[in-house]
Amino acid sequence: MYDVKSLKAEEFISDEEIKETLKYADENKNNIELIDKILEKAKERKGLSHREASVLLACELEDKNREINKLAEQIKKDFYGNRIVLFAPLYLSNYCVNGCIYCPYHAKNKDIPRKKMTQDEIKREVIALQDMGHKRIAIETGEDPVNNPIEYVLESLKTIYSVKHKNGAIRRANVNIAATTVENYRKLKEAGIGTYILFQETYDKKRYEILHPTGPKHNYDYHTEAMDRAMEGGIDDVGLGVLFGLSTYKYEFAGLLMHAEHLEAVHNVGPHTISVPRIRKANDIDPSSFENGIDDDTFCKIVACIRIAVPYTGMICSTRETKDIRAKVLHLGISQISGGSKTSVGGYDEQDYTEEDSSQFDVSDTRTLDEVMKWLMEIGYLPSFCTACYREGRTGERFMEICKSKQIQNCCHPNAIITLKEYLEDYASNSTKEVGEKLIQKEIPTLTNEKIQEKTKEILNQIEHGERDFRF
Repeated sequence: MYDVKSLKAEEFISDEEIKETLKYADENKNNIELIDKILEKAKERKGLSHREASVLLACELEDKNREINKLAEQIKKDFYGNRIVLFAPLYLSNYCVNGCIYCPYHAKNKDIPRKKMTQDEIKREVIALQDMGHKRIAIETGEDPVNNPIEYVLESLKTIYSVKHKNGAIRRANVNIAATTVENYRKLKEAGIGTYILFQETYDKKRYEILHPTGPKHNYDYHTEAMDRAMEGGIDDVGLGVLFGLSTYKYEFAGLLMHAEHLEAVHNVGPHTISVPRIRKANDIDPSSFENGIDDDTFCKIVACIRIAVPYTGMICSTRETKDIRAKVLHLGISQISGGSKTSVGGYDEQDYTEEDSSQFDVSDTRTLDEVMKWLMEIGYLPSFCTACYREGRTGERFMEICKSKQIQNCCHPNAIITLKEYLEDYASNSTKEVGEKLIQKEIPTLTNEKIQEKTKEILNQIEHGERDFRF
Protein backbone atom coordinates (compact mmCIF):
# COMPACT_ATOMS: atom_id res chain seq x y z
CA MET A 1 0.00 0.00 0.00
CA TYR A 2 1.17 3.53 -0.78
CA ASP A 3 1.96 5.54 2.37
CA VAL A 4 3.90 8.77 1.95
CA LYS A 5 4.79 8.79 5.68
CA SER A 6 5.94 5.18 5.86
CA LEU A 7 9.62 4.53 6.48
CA LYS A 8 9.52 1.41 4.31
CA ALA A 9 10.84 1.96 0.79
CA GLU A 10 8.19 -0.11 -0.95
CA GLU A 11 5.43 1.87 0.75
CA PHE A 12 6.61 5.46 0.16
CA ILE A 13 7.82 4.48 -3.34
CA SER A 14 4.89 2.27 -4.29
CA ASP A 15 5.17 0.47 -7.62
CA GLU A 16 1.38 0.19 -7.78
CA GLU A 17 0.94 3.92 -7.12
CA ILE A 18 3.47 4.81 -9.82
CA LYS A 19 1.78 2.58 -12.37
CA GLU A 20 -1.63 4.03 -11.52
CA THR A 21 -0.15 7.52 -11.80
CA LEU A 22 1.30 6.81 -15.25
CA LYS A 23 -2.02 5.36 -16.41
CA TYR A 24 -3.85 8.45 -15.11
CA ALA A 25 -1.32 10.76 -16.79
CA ASP A 26 -1.63 8.95 -20.11
CA GLU A 27 -5.43 9.11 -19.98
CA ASN A 28 -5.31 12.86 -19.29
CA LYS A 29 -2.31 13.97 -21.36
CA ASN A 30 -4.58 15.98 -23.66
CA ASN A 31 -7.21 16.93 -21.09
CA ILE A 32 -7.07 20.71 -21.52
CA GLU A 33 -9.40 21.44 -18.61
CA LEU A 34 -7.34 19.35 -16.17
CA ILE A 35 -4.00 20.64 -17.49
CA ASP A 36 -5.17 24.24 -17.08
CA LYS A 37 -6.28 23.46 -13.52
CA ILE A 38 -2.89 21.97 -12.71
CA LEU A 39 -1.07 24.94 -14.22
CA GLU A 40 -3.20 27.35 -12.18
CA LYS A 41 -2.26 25.47 -9.03
CA ALA A 42 1.40 25.53 -10.06
CA LYS A 43 1.27 29.32 -10.34
CA GLU A 44 0.80 29.45 -6.56
CA ARG A 45 4.48 28.40 -6.33
CA LYS A 46 3.70 25.70 -3.73
CA GLY A 47 4.47 22.73 -5.92
CA LEU A 48 2.51 19.84 -7.37
CA SER A 49 1.87 16.23 -6.44
CA HIS A 50 3.63 13.47 -8.35
CA ARG A 51 0.37 12.67 -10.11
CA GLU A 52 -0.33 16.26 -11.18
CA ALA A 53 3.23 16.75 -12.39
CA SER A 54 3.08 13.46 -14.30
CA VAL A 55 0.11 14.80 -16.27
CA LEU A 56 2.19 17.81 -17.31
CA LEU A 57 5.10 15.58 -18.27
CA ALA A 58 2.81 13.43 -20.44
CA CYS A 59 1.11 16.44 -22.07
CA GLU A 60 1.35 16.40 -25.87
CA LEU A 61 -0.29 19.77 -26.57
CA GLU A 62 2.30 22.17 -28.01
CA ASP A 63 0.68 25.34 -26.67
CA LYS A 64 0.43 23.84 -23.16
CA ASN A 65 4.03 22.67 -23.30
CA ARG A 66 5.07 26.22 -24.10
CA GLU A 67 3.11 27.35 -21.03
CA ILE A 68 4.89 24.71 -18.94
CA ASN A 69 8.30 25.98 -20.08
CA LYS A 70 7.37 29.61 -19.51
CA LEU A 71 6.05 28.87 -16.02
CA ALA A 72 9.12 26.81 -15.11
CA GLU A 73 11.40 29.68 -16.14
CA GLN A 74 9.40 32.19 -14.11
CA ILE A 75 9.30 29.97 -11.01
CA LYS A 76 13.05 29.51 -11.24
CA LYS A 77 13.48 33.31 -11.39
CA ASP A 78 11.10 33.81 -8.46
CA PHE A 79 13.06 31.47 -6.18
CA TYR A 80 16.62 31.78 -7.45
CA GLY A 81 16.74 34.94 -9.55
CA ASN A 82 19.46 34.88 -12.20
CA ARG A 83 22.01 33.24 -9.89
CA ILE A 84 23.82 30.04 -10.85
CA VAL A 85 25.88 28.28 -8.19
CA LEU A 86 29.19 26.71 -9.31
CA PHE A 87 30.84 23.58 -7.95
CA ALA A 88 33.21 20.78 -8.95
CA PRO A 89 33.32 17.05 -8.18
CA LEU A 90 36.36 15.63 -6.39
CA TYR A 91 36.89 11.90 -6.85
CA LEU A 92 38.84 10.43 -3.93
CA SER A 93 38.82 6.76 -4.92
CA ASN A 94 37.34 4.52 -7.60
CA TYR A 95 37.71 1.26 -5.69
CA CYS A 96 34.26 -0.34 -5.55
CA VAL A 97 32.81 -3.72 -4.56
CA ASN A 98 29.46 -3.28 -6.32
CA GLY A 99 28.46 -4.74 -9.66
CA CYS A 100 26.48 -1.81 -11.10
CA ILE A 101 26.32 -2.53 -14.83
CA TYR A 102 26.05 1.17 -15.85
CA CYS A 103 29.20 2.32 -13.99
CA PRO A 104 32.82 1.59 -15.02
CA TYR A 105 33.82 1.34 -11.34
CA HIS A 106 32.00 -2.01 -11.04
CA ALA A 107 34.06 -4.69 -9.34
CA LYS A 108 34.45 -6.95 -12.39
CA ASN A 109 36.04 -4.23 -14.54
CA LYS A 110 39.72 -5.18 -14.68
CA ASP A 111 40.52 -2.65 -17.40
CA ILE A 112 40.05 0.61 -15.50
CA PRO A 113 43.04 1.68 -13.37
CA ARG A 114 42.14 1.74 -9.68
CA LYS A 115 43.35 4.59 -7.55
CA LYS A 116 42.84 5.92 -4.04
CA MET A 117 44.33 9.30 -3.22
CA THR A 118 46.57 9.84 -0.22
CA GLN A 119 45.96 12.86 1.99
CA ASP A 120 48.92 14.63 0.37
CA GLU A 121 47.43 13.99 -3.06
CA ILE A 122 44.06 15.30 -1.85
CA LYS A 123 45.80 18.49 -0.68
CA ARG A 124 47.27 18.98 -4.15
CA GLU A 125 43.87 18.40 -5.76
CA VAL A 126 42.26 20.93 -3.42
CA ILE A 127 44.95 23.51 -4.17
CA ALA A 128 44.37 22.97 -7.90
CA LEU A 129 40.62 23.46 -7.40
CA GLN A 130 41.20 26.57 -5.29
CA ASP A 131 43.53 27.98 -7.94
CA MET A 132 40.67 27.63 -10.43
CA GLY A 133 38.43 29.62 -8.08
CA HIS A 134 36.21 26.87 -6.66
CA LYS A 135 34.77 27.23 -3.15
CA ARG A 136 32.30 24.33 -3.21
CA ILE A 137 33.00 20.71 -4.10
CA ALA A 138 31.20 17.36 -4.14
CA ILE A 139 33.22 14.43 -2.80
CA GLU A 140 32.81 11.16 -4.70
CA THR A 141 34.02 7.64 -3.88
CA GLY A 142 33.20 4.10 -4.87
CA GLU A 143 31.77 1.77 -2.23
CA ASP A 144 34.53 -0.33 -0.71
CA PRO A 145 34.59 -0.93 3.08
CA VAL A 146 38.29 -1.84 2.97
CA ASN A 147 39.68 0.88 0.70
CA ASN A 148 37.09 3.61 1.33
CA PRO A 149 35.87 3.22 4.92
CA ILE A 150 34.04 6.08 6.61
CA GLU A 151 37.27 6.92 8.46
CA TYR A 152 38.96 7.65 5.12
CA VAL A 153 36.13 9.98 4.07
CA LEU A 154 36.23 11.78 7.43
CA GLU A 155 40.01 12.19 7.28
CA SER A 156 39.70 13.50 3.71
CA LEU A 157 37.07 16.04 4.77
CA LYS A 158 39.40 17.30 7.48
CA THR A 159 42.18 17.64 4.91
CA ILE A 160 39.95 19.42 2.40
CA TYR A 161 38.77 22.01 4.91
CA SER A 162 42.31 22.57 6.23
CA VAL A 163 43.84 23.72 2.92
CA LYS A 164 44.11 27.51 2.63
CA HIS A 165 46.14 28.34 -0.47
CA LYS A 166 46.66 32.02 -1.30
CA ASN A 167 43.09 33.41 -1.09
CA GLY A 168 41.53 30.02 -1.70
CA ALA A 169 39.38 27.88 0.59
CA ILE A 170 36.82 25.13 0.18
CA ARG A 171 33.92 26.49 2.19
CA ARG A 172 31.41 23.70 1.55
CA ALA A 173 32.11 20.04 0.84
CA ASN A 174 29.07 18.05 -0.19
CA VAL A 175 29.40 14.28 0.03
CA ASN A 176 28.21 11.66 -2.45
CA ILE A 177 29.01 8.27 -0.95
CA ALA A 178 27.16 4.98 -0.64
CA ALA A 179 24.21 4.46 1.67
CA THR A 180 25.42 3.94 5.21
CA THR A 181 24.35 3.78 8.85
CA VAL A 182 22.80 6.41 11.11
CA GLU A 183 26.01 6.37 13.15
CA ASN A 184 28.14 7.12 10.09
CA TYR A 185 25.77 9.90 9.01
CA ARG A 186 26.23 11.47 12.46
CA LYS A 187 29.98 11.35 11.92
CA LEU A 188 29.61 13.07 8.54
CA LYS A 189 27.45 15.76 10.12
CA GLU A 190 30.02 16.34 12.85
CA ALA A 191 32.71 16.61 10.17
CA GLY A 192 30.85 19.60 8.69
CA ILE A 193 29.55 18.27 5.40
CA GLY A 194 27.19 20.39 3.34
CA THR A 195 24.63 18.28 1.46
CA TYR A 196 24.55 14.50 1.56
CA ILE A 197 23.91 13.37 -2.01
CA LEU A 198 22.80 9.91 -3.05
CA PHE A 199 21.36 9.09 -6.45
CA GLN A 200 18.67 6.46 -6.41
CA GLU A 201 19.77 5.47 -9.94
CA THR A 202 16.31 3.94 -10.55
CA TYR A 203 13.13 3.74 -8.47
CA ASP A 204 11.95 0.66 -10.38
CA LYS A 205 12.79 -2.09 -7.86
CA LYS A 206 12.86 -4.96 -10.35
CA ARG A 207 15.04 -2.98 -12.71
CA TYR A 208 17.18 -1.79 -9.79
CA GLU A 209 17.99 -5.35 -8.72
CA ILE A 210 18.94 -6.34 -12.28
CA LEU A 211 21.21 -3.30 -12.63
CA HIS A 212 22.86 -3.98 -9.25
CA PRO A 213 23.42 -7.74 -9.39
CA THR A 214 26.13 -7.93 -6.73
CA GLY A 215 27.46 -5.97 -3.78
CA PRO A 216 25.79 -4.11 -0.91
CA LYS A 217 24.10 -1.71 -3.33
CA HIS A 218 21.93 -4.63 -4.50
CA ASN A 219 19.73 -4.01 -1.44
CA TYR A 220 17.03 -1.71 -2.84
CA ASP A 221 15.34 -1.01 0.48
CA TYR A 222 18.55 -0.11 2.33
CA HIS A 223 19.59 2.22 -0.48
CA THR A 224 16.18 3.88 -0.88
CA GLU A 225 15.76 4.44 2.87
CA ALA A 226 19.19 6.09 3.20
CA MET A 227 17.89 9.66 3.29
CA ASP A 228 15.72 8.87 6.31
CA ARG A 229 18.76 7.48 8.12
CA ALA A 230 20.79 10.53 7.10
CA MET A 231 18.18 12.86 8.55
CA GLU A 232 17.98 10.73 11.70
CA GLY A 233 21.74 11.22 11.92
CA GLY A 234 21.31 15.01 11.86
CA ILE A 235 22.00 15.74 8.19
CA ASP A 236 19.20 18.10 7.19
CA ASP A 237 20.31 18.92 3.64
CA VAL A 238 20.01 15.94 1.31
CA GLY A 239 20.19 15.66 -2.46
CA LEU A 240 18.18 13.27 -4.63
CA GLY A 241 18.71 12.15 -8.21
CA VAL A 242 18.10 9.39 -10.73
CA LEU A 243 20.24 8.29 -13.66
CA PHE A 244 17.92 8.80 -16.60
CA GLY A 245 18.17 5.98 -19.09
CA LEU A 246 18.11 3.04 -16.68
CA SER A 247 14.32 2.68 -16.65
CA THR A 248 11.44 4.53 -18.31
CA TYR A 249 11.70 8.23 -17.64
CA LYS A 250 8.06 8.67 -16.62
CA TYR A 251 8.44 5.98 -13.96
CA GLU A 252 11.62 7.62 -12.64
CA PHE A 253 10.01 11.07 -12.64
CA ALA A 254 7.05 9.89 -10.55
CA GLY A 255 9.30 7.99 -8.14
CA LEU A 256 11.62 10.96 -7.71
CA LEU A 257 8.73 13.28 -6.82
CA MET A 258 7.25 10.68 -4.45
CA HIS A 259 10.60 10.57 -2.65
CA ALA A 260 10.57 14.36 -2.32
CA GLU A 261 7.00 14.24 -0.99
CA HIS A 262 8.03 11.55 1.51
CA LEU A 263 10.88 13.66 2.90
CA GLU A 264 8.58 16.64 3.33
CA ALA A 265 5.84 14.57 4.94
CA VAL A 266 8.15 12.82 7.43
CA HIS A 267 10.89 15.38 8.09
CA ASN A 268 9.25 18.64 7.01
CA VAL A 269 12.29 19.17 4.79
CA GLY A 270 12.26 18.29 1.11
CA PRO A 271 15.37 17.66 -1.00
CA HIS A 272 17.90 20.49 -0.89
CA THR A 273 18.91 19.51 -4.42
CA ILE A 274 17.70 17.28 -7.25
CA SER A 275 20.15 16.09 -9.91
CA VAL A 276 19.19 14.95 -13.40
CA PRO A 277 22.15 13.01 -14.88
CA ARG A 278 21.84 10.94 -18.07
CA ILE A 279 23.90 7.86 -18.93
CA ARG A 280 27.15 8.76 -20.65
CA LYS A 281 29.95 6.79 -22.28
CA ALA A 282 32.65 5.56 -19.93
CA ASN A 283 35.51 3.03 -19.79
CA ASP A 284 33.47 -0.09 -20.54
CA ILE A 285 30.00 1.46 -20.67
CA ASP A 286 28.12 1.99 -23.94
CA PRO A 287 25.03 4.17 -23.36
CA SER A 288 23.39 2.87 -26.55
CA SER A 289 23.06 -0.54 -24.90
CA PHE A 290 20.48 0.92 -22.50
CA GLU A 291 17.09 0.97 -24.18
CA ASN A 292 15.56 3.70 -22.00
CA GLY A 293 17.77 6.60 -23.05
CA ILE A 294 16.02 9.94 -23.49
CA ASP A 295 16.43 12.60 -26.15
CA ASP A 296 17.27 16.24 -25.48
CA ASP A 297 13.69 17.52 -25.76
CA THR A 298 12.47 14.98 -23.22
CA PHE A 299 15.36 15.85 -20.92
CA CYS A 300 14.46 19.54 -21.07
CA LYS A 301 10.82 18.80 -20.32
CA ILE A 302 11.76 16.71 -17.29
CA VAL A 303 13.76 19.65 -15.93
CA ALA A 304 10.86 22.06 -16.45
CA CYS A 305 8.33 19.75 -14.78
CA ILE A 306 10.57 19.08 -11.77
CA ARG A 307 11.06 22.82 -11.34
CA ILE A 308 7.29 23.37 -11.32
CA ALA A 309 6.62 20.42 -9.01
CA VAL A 310 9.39 21.15 -6.48
CA PRO A 311 9.89 24.92 -6.81
CA TYR A 312 12.15 25.34 -3.78
CA THR A 313 14.79 22.73 -4.64
CA GLY A 314 18.19 23.47 -6.13
CA MET A 315 18.49 21.69 -9.47
CA ILE A 316 21.86 20.41 -10.64
CA CYS A 317 23.16 19.81 -14.16
CA SER A 318 26.70 18.47 -14.49
CA THR A 319 29.24 18.45 -17.29
CA ARG A 320 27.65 15.22 -18.54
CA GLU A 321 25.61 17.62 -20.68
CA THR A 322 26.87 19.76 -23.54
CA LYS A 323 27.17 23.53 -23.50
CA ASP A 324 24.06 23.89 -25.67
CA ILE A 325 21.87 21.62 -23.54
CA ARG A 326 23.08 23.28 -20.34
CA ALA A 327 22.09 26.65 -21.80
CA LYS A 328 18.57 25.35 -22.46
CA VAL A 329 17.99 23.82 -19.04
CA LEU A 330 19.35 26.89 -17.23
CA HIS A 331 16.24 28.66 -18.50
CA LEU A 332 13.96 25.82 -17.43
CA GLY A 333 14.99 25.34 -13.83
CA ILE A 334 18.65 24.44 -13.28
CA SER A 335 20.24 26.53 -10.52
CA GLN A 336 23.59 24.76 -10.00
CA ILE A 337 26.18 23.55 -12.50
CA SER A 338 29.67 22.12 -12.34
CA GLY A 339 32.52 23.78 -14.19
CA GLY A 340 36.02 22.72 -15.20
CA SER A 341 35.14 19.24 -13.92
CA LYS A 342 37.31 16.13 -13.88
CA THR A 343 35.62 12.80 -13.20
CA SER A 344 38.83 10.84 -12.65
CA VAL A 345 40.75 10.25 -9.43
CA GLY A 346 43.55 12.82 -9.28
CA GLY A 347 42.36 14.68 -12.35
CA TYR A 348 43.00 18.29 -11.31
CA ASP A 349 46.64 18.43 -10.23
CA GLU A 350 49.20 17.97 -13.00
CA GLN A 351 51.55 16.09 -10.68
CA ASP A 352 48.96 13.37 -10.06
CA TYR A 353 47.39 13.25 -13.50
CA THR A 354 48.03 10.16 -15.62
CA GLU A 355 46.88 9.30 -19.13
CA GLU A 356 45.30 6.13 -17.78
CA ASP A 357 41.60 6.89 -17.76
CA SER A 358 40.06 6.41 -14.31
CA SER A 359 37.05 8.63 -15.03
CA GLN A 360 33.50 7.65 -14.10
CA PHE A 361 32.02 9.10 -17.30
CA ASP A 362 33.05 11.15 -20.31
CA VAL A 363 32.66 14.88 -19.82
CA SER A 364 30.62 16.61 -22.54
CA ASP A 365 31.32 20.21 -21.48
CA THR A 366 35.12 20.39 -21.33
CA ARG A 367 35.47 24.15 -20.90
CA THR A 368 37.57 25.65 -18.11
CA LEU A 369 35.86 27.21 -15.12
CA ASP A 370 36.86 30.66 -16.38
CA GLU A 371 35.27 29.98 -19.77
CA VAL A 372 32.07 28.79 -18.06
CA MET A 373 32.03 31.88 -15.83
CA LYS A 374 32.35 34.26 -18.77
CA TRP A 375 29.71 32.35 -20.75
CA LEU A 376 27.22 32.47 -17.87
CA MET A 377 27.62 36.22 -17.49
CA GLU A 378 27.35 36.86 -21.21
CA ILE A 379 24.01 35.02 -21.39
CA GLY A 380 22.56 36.93 -18.46
CA TYR A 381 23.36 34.89 -15.35
CA LEU A 382 25.09 35.83 -12.10
CA PRO A 383 27.63 33.11 -11.18
CA SER A 384 27.83 32.45 -7.45
CA PHE A 385 30.29 30.70 -5.16
CA CYS A 386 28.16 31.50 -2.13
CA THR A 387 28.19 29.08 0.82
CA ALA A 388 26.72 31.51 3.36
CA CYS A 389 23.52 29.63 4.22
CA TYR A 390 25.47 26.52 5.15
CA ARG A 391 27.96 28.44 7.29
CA GLU A 392 25.29 30.60 8.92
CA GLY A 393 23.20 27.57 9.87
CA ARG A 394 20.47 28.30 7.32
CA THR A 395 20.02 24.62 6.51
CA GLY A 396 17.25 22.07 6.57
CA GLU A 397 13.90 23.33 7.77
CA ARG A 398 15.20 26.87 8.34
CA PHE A 399 16.47 27.09 4.77
CA MET A 400 13.21 25.70 3.40
CA GLU A 401 11.13 28.25 5.32
CA ILE A 402 13.21 31.12 3.96
CA CYS A 403 13.34 29.69 0.43
CA LYS A 404 9.63 28.91 0.18
CA SER A 405 8.81 32.46 1.24
CA LYS A 406 11.21 33.64 -1.51
CA GLN A 407 13.15 35.65 1.08
CA ILE A 408 16.35 33.77 0.32
CA GLN A 409 17.19 36.34 -2.38
CA ASN A 410 17.69 39.02 0.27
CA CYS A 411 20.92 37.33 1.28
CA CYS A 412 21.73 35.11 -1.72
CA HIS A 413 21.85 37.87 -4.30
CA PRO A 414 24.32 40.14 -2.48
CA ASN A 415 26.36 37.07 -1.48
CA ALA A 416 26.52 36.04 -5.14
CA ILE A 417 27.82 39.49 -6.08
CA ILE A 418 30.41 39.35 -3.30
CA THR A 419 31.73 35.89 -4.20
CA LEU A 420 31.82 36.82 -7.89
CA LYS A 421 33.95 39.83 -6.97
CA GLU A 422 36.36 37.55 -5.10
CA TYR A 423 36.64 35.35 -8.17
CA LEU A 424 37.26 38.31 -10.47
CA GLU A 425 40.00 39.68 -8.22
CA ASP A 426 41.79 36.39 -7.62
CA TYR A 427 41.28 34.05 -10.57
CA ALA A 428 39.57 35.56 -13.61
CA SER A 429 41.21 36.18 -16.96
CA ASN A 430 41.26 39.81 -18.07
CA SER A 431 38.38 39.34 -20.50
CA THR A 432 36.25 37.54 -17.89
CA LYS A 433 37.03 40.22 -15.30
CA GLU A 434 35.92 42.94 -17.69
CA VAL A 435 32.57 41.20 -18.28
CA GLY A 436 32.19 40.50 -14.55
CA GLU A 437 32.82 44.06 -13.39
CA LYS A 438 30.16 45.35 -15.77
CA LEU A 439 27.73 42.72 -14.48
CA ILE A 440 28.34 43.67 -10.85
CA GLN A 441 27.58 47.31 -11.59
CA LYS A 442 24.38 46.19 -13.29
CA GLU A 443 23.35 43.90 -10.41
CA ILE A 444 23.92 46.27 -7.47
CA PRO A 445 20.88 48.48 -8.26
CA THR A 446 18.68 45.35 -8.26
CA LEU A 447 19.23 45.04 -4.50
CA THR A 448 16.03 46.71 -3.34
CA ASN A 449 17.04 47.03 0.33
CA GLU A 450 19.08 50.24 0.55
CA LYS A 451 21.03 49.12 3.62
CA ILE A 452 22.01 45.85 1.92
CA GLN A 453 22.95 47.74 -1.23
CA GLU A 454 25.23 50.12 0.68
CA LYS A 455 26.76 47.30 2.70
CA THR A 456 27.43 45.36 -0.51
CA LYS A 457 29.23 48.35 -2.03
CA GLU A 458 31.31 48.66 1.14
CA ILE A 459 32.27 44.98 1.02
CA LEU A 460 33.18 45.17 -2.67
CA ASN A 461 35.57 47.98 -1.83
CA GLN A 462 37.12 45.92 0.97
CA ILE A 463 37.60 42.99 -1.41
CA GLU A 464 39.43 45.28 -3.85
CA HIS A 465 41.75 46.15 -0.96
CA GLY A 466 42.61 42.53 -0.20
CA GLU A 467 40.02 41.41 2.35
CA ARG A 468 38.07 38.18 1.78
CA ASP A 469 35.22 35.97 2.99
CA PHE A 470 32.26 38.24 3.65
CA ARG A 471 28.66 37.09 3.81
CA PHE A 472 25.16 38.22 4.65
